[in-house]
Amino acid sequence: MSYLVIGEPAQVKEVMARTDDFAPTNALTSVVPLAPATLRILSKARFALPPVLASATGAQHRAVRTMVGKFFTPAKVAAIEPRVRELSQQRLAAAKLELAHGPLDLGDAVGRHIPPVVMAELTGQPTPDVDLLNRWSRDSLELFWGWPDPERQVELAHSAAEFYVWLRQEVAAAKGTASLFGVLDAAGLTSAQVCSLGYFLVIAGQETTSLLINTALYRGLKLGQGIGGWASLADPEAARAHIKAVLATESSVHTWRRAALHDTELQGTAIPAGAEILLELTGQHPENAAASAFSLAFGYGLHRCLGAKLAELETALVVEETARALPGLTPAGDPPQWLRLLSFQAPLTVHATQPH
Repeated sequence: MSYLVIGEPAQVKEVMARTDDFAPTNALTSVVPLAPATLRILSKARFALPPVLASATGAQHRAVRTMVGKFFTPAKVAAIEPRVRELSQQRLAAAKLELAHGPLDLGDAVGRHIPPVVMAELTGQPTPDVDLLNRWSRDSLELFWGWPDPERQVELAHSAAEFYVWLRQEVAAAKGTASLFGVLDAAGLTSAQVCSLGYFLVIAGQETTSLLINTALYRGLKLGQGIGGWASLADPEAARAHIKAVLATESSVHTWRRAALHDTELQGTAIPAGAEILLELTGQHPENAAASAFSLAFGYGLHRCLGAKLAELETALVVEETARALPGLTPAGDPPQWLRLLSFQAPLTVHATQPH
């Protein structure tokens, strides 16, 4: 697949704002064509992703976005702060004991456990065991945003099908409830539409935040000791500034796609109908950019991430609490392997040690 890559921040914003010219119809399309065997596995599970939120436009998109947004209002996000701190402190107490015996992976011990709990409590939707959820999420990201060969696709498709079957069961169980799925069902969305929304909302609500936490912890530890180093991130303002810097430079969702609906142009450059566009959301701002530069990491306009403030808050609080509980942490072991997909990136591990 050949993409027209757009990285200049003002142009990225313009593309996202011009919804009549550039649409997210390709946002959830697999990067590589899915092989026949892969499609058979998904078809057997009645796997379908009709456009609802991330890949939709028009009146229905706005209506669904309004319904989903009510679960992530500024007041509700602010109110979740004590819970995030509590969860972080619980995980860190266990991590401190483990560190007495040697290095550990902060992402595994702390970061990945918090976003699923927070998402479940805000939406009223239960989540599966965290290990299963992580596997389903990573496999789905690789299937749709990676470059798996046909053999690997089959493995990933079985995982995606399991995830989808679980989602369909949750949608059925949510009927008549005040949960997110129940509200969408009551509004007249079909099971396939709710599953489509849930498929990526569940991933976005926890996996991309867990990945962002990994990057923030990893870059925080790389600051070293001393003034302005790792321990300084125990200060709330320093932690928030650190997260904004990470979002501006290497967010976990670093690109997103759009497609040109018809022949058009962008700041004098002709763009043909059907052109596949890859927008660089992070890493392209000049060093002296305005303080709001980080916000482009969550998109812009009608498709800006509904959980932006939640992801930012969770990540800042986890970093702050970790730096406060374990101020002497230093990186351990070899540099980590990174997840590198078309639209997702993060260190897969954050190994750290506590000098005795």
